This record gives sequence, C-alpha cells and structure tokens, in this order.
Amino acid sequence: MKWAVGTLALALALPVVAQEAPESLLPPGFGDAPDTPAPAPAPSAPQPGRPVQIVPPSFGTSPGTPPPDLAALAQNAANAEEEQLSPEELAAQKAKYDLPDSARRSLDRVGPLTPATRGMEADAFGGQSGRFLATLMRETRAPIVSRWASILLRRALLSATDTPRDIDGADWVAERAWLLLRMGEADNARLLIQSVDPDRYTPRLYAIAMQTYLATADPAGLCPLSAGALRFSKEPGWEMTRAICPALSGDQGTASGALNQAQRRGTARGIDYRLAEKVVGTGFNARRSVKIEWTGVDRLTAWRFGLATALNVEIPEELYGTAGAQVRAWEARAPALPAIRRRAGAEVAARLGVFSSQALVGFYSQLGADGDAPDDAADRIEALRNASAGATVGQRIDAMNRLWGDAAAPDYVGLITTARAAAALPVAEAKASDAANLVASMLTAGYDRNAARWSRADGQLSGEGATRFWALLAVGAPSPVVDISSGRISSFINDAGAEKGRMLIAALAGLARLSGSEAQSLAQDNGVTLAANSRWARAIDGAAQRGEQATVALLAAVGMQAAEWGRLPPGHLYHVVAALHRVGLDPEARMIAAEAITRA
Repeated sequence: MKWAVGTLALALALPVVAQEAPESLLPPGFGDAPDTPAPAPAPSAPQPGRPVQIVPPSFGTSPGTPPPDLAALAQNAANAEEEQLSPEELAAQKAKYDLPDSARRSLDRVGPLTPATRGMEADAFGGQSGRFLATLMRETRAPIVSRWASILLRRALLSATDTPRDIDGADWVAERAWLLLRMGEADNARLLIQSVDPDRYTPRLYAIAMQTYLATADPAGLCPLSAGALRFSKEPGWEMTRAICPALSGDQGTASGALNQAQRRGTARGIDYRLAEKVVGTGFNARRSVKIEWTGVDRLTAWRFGLATALNVEIPEELYGTAGAQVRAWEARAPALPAIRRRAGAEVAARLGVFSSQALVGFYSQLGADGDAPDDAADRIEALRNASAGATVGQRIDAMNRLWGDAAAPDYVGLITTARAAAALPVAEAKASDAANLVASMLTAGYDRNAARWSRADGQLSGEGATRFWALLAVGAPSPVVDISSGRISSFINDAGAEKGRMLIAALAGLARLSGSEAQSLAQDNGVTLAANSRWARAIDGAAQRGEQATVALLAAVGMQAAEWGRLPPGHLYHVVAALHRVGLDPEARMIAAEAITRA
C-alpha cells in the first residue's frame, strides 16, 4: 500500500530510517587484547528501580502467548478469505506480497550484531532449550541493578545467535525484544522486530511489536502490520489502528468511520480514546481538534506514553511514578520531544546503560545549544564544559566535583558524565577522594587503561578516598597494577565498612586475583558465601563451564534483579564475575566489580 504521509507520520518515520545499527557504549579499545594488531571480537560490548508496569495494547492485560489453536484458527480464516477471491485476484495478491526465496530472511539466526561487529558467536547460547531461555527472559525483572550487566545483556540479546531448537524463530525474537523494552532499550527492540519478515509474525511477535512501536513513540510504524495483526488479534490497540492508519494516509472518511465505531463499541474509552482521536486529527486533511486532559488518569501505560509522546503532549510528572524507570529511558530517545523535556529521561537512560557517557554529553550539548535550559541544567552544562576545557588540571577537577556532588558518595550520573574528561587528564597530584572519583568515573565508561595509569599514585595518597582508589584499581584495571594483599583488603573494610568489604572480596575472588586459599579464608571470615548453593548459582557456573557467553550474560542479569546494590548478595556478585571471567568476558566482569565498589 502506498501511504500518503501526514505531518505526524513524517516526523515519526525519520528515526526509523536513521537507526541502522545499535550504538556502541564503549570507548575504542575496551576489552581488546593489549599489543596485538587486531582486536579480539568477544570481550567488548556495544553499549534500578521497581519492576515495570507497562500495560499492553489491551489497556490492562499482559502480552501473553495466545492459545495453541489460535494460529490454526487465524490460518483457517485466511484460507476462507482467499477462497472468496478469483484465481486472477489471488495470483495478483500473491505476486504483490510474496517475496522470492532469495529475498526472505531466515529465522534461524536473527540479530544485528555479529563477531565482526563486536557481537557474540552464533552458538553463544549453546544447546540450551529455547523455552527455558524464553522463560528466563520473561521472568527477569528489568531494569536490573547493574548498569554494566545491562550493557552486556543488551549485547547478548542483539547478537545473531542460533535460534534454539524448541522455539519458533519469531517467538524467539519477540522474547528478546520484550526484555530489551523492559531494560529501556526501545530502539534496539525495534531493530530486532524489524529483522523479521511481516508474513512470519506470530501472535506473540505482533503483541511485542505493538509495545515496541508505542515505546518508540511511533504509532505510524504499526500501520504496515495492522492488517496481519487483526487476523490474529482483537486487542483494542490493533482495533484502533483501523482509524489511526487511514488518517495518516489521508483517508479521513475511513478514519472517522472507524473511530466512531470504536467509540460506539467501547473499544477504547477516556484518555485512551482521546489520544487516538488526536492522532487521527493530525492526519492529512483532518478536521478534528482534540484537547487532552489527564484529570482522573491514575497510571501511565504504553498506549498513553506512546501516543502522548508522539503528539508532544506533556505527561504529568506524577504518572511516571506509576511505571518502571525504563519508561524514562524511552522518553530520552523520543524524537518529537525537545531536549528540555527529555532531561530526566536522559539521566535515567545513562544510569540504566541505555545512554553511553558520550551520548549523555551530547545530550547536554544539545540542551545548551537550545538556549532554554533552566538554571540548574545551565550550571551543569557549564561545569561539564570546564571539566573538559579548563585551563589547568585543578580547574578541571574542581569542575568535575561540581558534577559529582558528595566526594565520598558521588552522584553516579555525574561520574558517567565526566568519564571522557577524566580519561583525558594526565596523572597529576590530587586529593585521594578526587583520585578515587576520577578512576570511578573512567570505569563507568570502560576507560580501564586510562584508569590503570593512575596506579602510579598508589601509596602516595592518604585520607578519605585512598582505600577506595586502591580497591577500584584492584578490580578494574586490565591486569593487576596495585598490591593485593589481605592487609590492604582489611584496611579497605575498616574504612569502607563490612558491606563494601564483602563486595570487594567477592569481586577479587571472582576475578581470580586472590589465591584459592586466600579467597576461602577471607570469605569465611567476612561472611561471604562462595559455594554454588542455589539452582541459579549452579546454572551460571555450568553455563560458564560450557563456554556459553550469552547464557552467562542472561543468567548474570537474572542474578542481579535487586532493587538496589545494597540488596545484592555478595555471593551473587562472585558467581557473576567468576562466570564472566571464565568465558572470556573479563572486561565486563571487571566493570561490574568496579560498579559494585562505587555503588554498593
């Protein structure tokens, strides 16, 4: 069908064309083997709150798998429809929509990342059951506590891995996309679902496609799927596309008729109907003017977020509190919103791992260029400018301190913001707390080699921050660059407290930077359990033993579903770090360990 594009459709189509590949969240060289002419493909990745409450197209039900006979019923309906066509019409229809075999995309291996583009190997999930993996994905409460574990999981989900033997290929894509959405990765979820030919969509993939296009604030993206989805589903969201899609193609008569019919049937009511009506009103030759009132609306759903954001209708701040943090990350990438409206979302996206340090800095640059930043944001932009371009090292560090806040407990988004500026600093005389925060900042973005250069300051620092500086280098540097002994570990525990001490012991043991006897002794003395005494621990250890990088990445996320770092058992950190280290994902293991020292 040839779509006549109205203002809304044009605005929303642009980001679809622009996004051809996922953004890398890592600095050049992160995870590469030192002193080799070519980088190793495996160890680098592209780049918490409550569980998500996203209401799918039915405005209240979860996007579940349809009954087993639904596909057969839909196929019977399609066959009946085809029987009503003449042979000539049937041939014309098939010629119009059927793809030659050479143009059809296989479902045996779907994903934009390959080993050549820093993705994982095709067999990264090994021989695991697809149903087992899909269950893990569905049951994982995202966002997860660790930014770096989320970055790694994103890489695994986007890699072109072999479709497991016991799951439909389209359903396998749907489960990966659904988890990406709950992580805040709306653009990358869309990248996955668009890798499947529309005639191979399953009911599950149609349901997740609806969620994805709403999360990306792109209702126009639903239109090419509408006819196929309506053969499988009577979900209100798809029913409303009977009005939305004709409006965006300029057919206001059909759109108005479908909208009036939806109103009579009660397909959508209240704010849900009014938002759809307003989308129809943006179409070519539309005559509708609709005012959106949020009075009485008690929660934010995917439908409400997607349509309101596409229309640049402001969503009340309190409604964001009824949804998961990842909805803010969706907001951060919404093309229809000005930078000032996306500020809260951009900072959440950085904390979750959706935005890289470079993307966050780019956002602040755009906000400053727009000229309408509020005073607190303008101060932040000015501090960032001085952090990168101050006349002296001292001036740059002072500017970074304005972004970090409390020197002893720095703001994590502030650390992410200054990562590149910190990496550009030469090793210089600095207070211990400043040196610790410089290293922590670099490690938020994977500048591990730059951070390791500061090891020459070890032993020269004293006072608040000195032991934290040492601990970050002990776990975050590419190779041991500081003395790691029981005495120094004890000093860190005395300064930082038992909780962070247990995290340090777990991290060092997982990275194999302690001998077996040292690890066992320190763990026993400080209440850290290293034994695989749970089904999850045995599963991730087993996946690591078999070398299944993607399975390990998924199970790492499963084991890090805490709402905050203080609730993550040190034993979980140990098994995550040890498994990643064993399967060749040592850079990610070290960054998760450093994150634990910074955020626990």
